[in-house]
Amino acid sequence: MAAANHSSVTQFVLIGLSDLPEVRYSLFVVFAVIYQVTLLGNGAILLAIGAEKRLHTPMYYFLANLSLLDIFCPSATVPKMLDNLLTEQDTISFVGCALQLYFLVALAGTEVFLLAVMAYDRYVAICLPLRYPLIVTRARCALLTAGTWVAGFLNSSLHTASTFRLSFCGPNRVNQYYCDIPPVVALACSSTYVAEMQVVVVGGILGVGAYLVTFVSYIYIISTILRIRSAEGKRKAFSTCASHLLVVCLFYGTAIFTYVRPSSSHHSPARDRLISMLYGVITPMLNPVIYSLRNAEVKGALRRVCCGRASSQAA
Repeated sequence: MAAANHSSVTQFVLIGLSDLPEVRYSLFVVFAVIYQVTLLGNGAILLAIGAEKRLHTPMYYFLANLSLLDIFCPSATVPKMLDNLLTEQDTISFVGCALQLYFLVALAGTEVFLLAVMAYDRYVAICLPLRYPLIVTRARCALLTAGTWVAGFLNSSLHTASTFRLSFCGPNRVNQYYCDIPPVVALACSSTYVAEMQVVVVGGILGVGAYLVTFVSYIYIISTILRIRSAEGKRKAFSTCASHLLVVCLFYGTAIFTYVRPSSSHHSPARDRLISMLYGVITPMLNPVIYSLRNAEVKGALRRVCCGRASSQAA
């Protein structure tokens, strides 16, 4: 971030939605509602886990951290996007852009690592059930969770420092509705080789490593479930990981659709950027819906919390 001293750019222009002026206010309403639903949904999950002692287990401890991430991650981008939509000013300061990129990359990276840890937790619970209390202890849960947050923020510190060490002396129009590494690096007027290679090597190693842990864990989980003879046993085993599997598919599916899909000549850049919001805005809203609908314990805890509050207010 100290690179701002030798950069002539003092602010960036976020052009992600600037060429859709006719739907600016409609988008403001839509994304304001989505953001509020995201906060309420994930807040309800946190409240249920905190209030229900039966949910004080490793699986729900990890779920609480996922809900925290799903609150923080859109909060890094959506408030600024709503402000730009409402005021029709698409600018963000140099420091503001750096901070937004830092927290976005940190929180997204932490979620990748956390999903891998949650997959490992489900692997031990289903494939090694008798050893689960010995392997997944409270101390190990705290250590694994802290490791995901530390790894996510250290990874982001590396990428953010590398990105904003570049010189920015010319165009300042970021081709996105938030500050992300690729569109910001594309504006640099100095060599971007080191920054780009760092994203490919470091991001690739960490991202692929986390993906492999998740993928291999579910290979073992599915093979173990298929070996269970009774249909009821298969149903119970699958129900313990179904919600997490849906969240993993949603997370990686939207990420691949956003960053890997080929550009289409049939869609304008504005429409493509609008579709990319699936990754950062829609997914955090759907995660609590998936867990509350697919998990009877969470639904029961939410019902008891709501009924308890209603009865106390009536009294």
